[in-house]
Amino acid sequence: MNAQIRQLLRHYSEVYTVFLPLFGIFTIIYICIHVFAGSDSGYVPGSPGALPDVGDADSTLEYLHKSLISIPSITKDEHAASMFLQSYLTSTGWTVEVQEVSGTPLRENIYAYRGSARQTKVLLTSHVDTVPPYIPYSVHDGLIWGRGSVDAKASIAAQITAAQSLLSEGLVEEEGDISLLFVVGEEADGIGMITANELGVTWESAIFGEPTELKLAKGHKGMLMADLYSKGLASHSGYPELGINANYFLIEALYALQHTDFPASDLLGNTTFNAGKISGGVAPNVIAANATAALLLRVAADMDVVITKLRAAVDAVEHLELDITLTYDPVVCDYAVPGFDTTVAAYGTDIPHLRGDHKKYLYGPGSILYAHADNERVGLDELKDSVVGFKKLVTYSLGAEEDSAESESESAEKPKLVQQ
Repeated sequence: MNAQIRQLLRHYSEVYTVFLPLFGIFTIIYICIHVFAGSDSGYVPGSPGALPDVGDADSTLEYLHKSLISIPSITKDEHAASMFLQSYLTSTGWTVEVQEVSGTPLRENIYAYRGSARQTKVLLTSHVDTVPPYIPYSVHDGLIWGRGSVDAKASIAAQITAAQSLLSEGLVEEEGDISLLFVVGEEADGIGMITANELGVTWESAIFGEPTELKLAKGHKGMLMADLYSKGLASHSGYPELGINANYFLIEALYALQHTDFPASDLLGNTTFNAGKISGGVAPNVIAANATAALLLRVAADMDVVITKLRAAVDAVEHLELDITLTYDPVVCDYAVPGFDTTVAAYGTDIPHLRGDHKKYLYGPGSILYAHADNERVGLDELKDSVVGFKKLVTYSLGAEEDSAESESESAEKPKLVQQ
């Protein structure tokens, strides 16, 4: 009997030796999950850790830049990045409004200001979304790599850092001087900035963050997007005379458009044409019944003339339909600010989508030549320098530096888009 008892005790002892440590491990994991899930830490997967002291500009800049790049936010999938910004800005003393842009998928703009003064003199703004594909954050060769590292999460990180630095240094008022707006959809149709007009707020100056290599842009080209459709008739490829090949008419029109003399301007240069996406037909042994091309023109001058010439080239070819889906005119920016070199941008921005009589500044770190590319990257020094640049633009816009530059500002007229 005693032997049986000893054997039974030995059996249960072995079970507990294995079970109890496992039970303890699972209990710890369970508690950690619930603690972090119920916390209000603002943690987002991919972010680099605890919030830095807002008084440490360099740490704040690197934290924000890394966090934003680490969160994929390809157009129409910006929710996680917007929520990170909401959490971070709220935790650092900003009043944050989340403006829903769409419900399916859920997409939000982030508007932030200090205290209760949603109407401010100066706006810092950029866009959360990026082009595909997602490229993770990395640092090598002395550069910061990843999707959005240039376009335009560098500008968002620098703008927030600049605003908080100005506040901590007492160079702007706690309420009423500065606000932040980060929107979705800039890389597609500008729906985020278009929706932002419904906030019912105006500003004296708006500083738009885009890659300009730390130069102030004098302006940027407008945009025309269109779809070109060719309608044919399918038949067996052995009897092409029985069909109408839609591909041929599409090719003829695209050739004509490629050789069309679109208007140019002294400021922005030539209007450029691109057939970025073409499709047609179902198989090589079938006469193509349908063909399409997605077109994009970077418009340097006179949108009406561009549209007229575009339609004339299409109308000259049979079996075609043209659907213009988006247009906005070329933009002339404010740029007469001491201490900045200037440039002209061949790309588009959200500037024309934000209504109002505000001054328009276009500035930011990084080169557009790396944006949208698989080698997108920016240097840390350039990122830090952009914080200084954004601070200068804010203080200049508030009038703190206007007296020293009054004569230069008055003598510099805005360039005109003179058609060549």
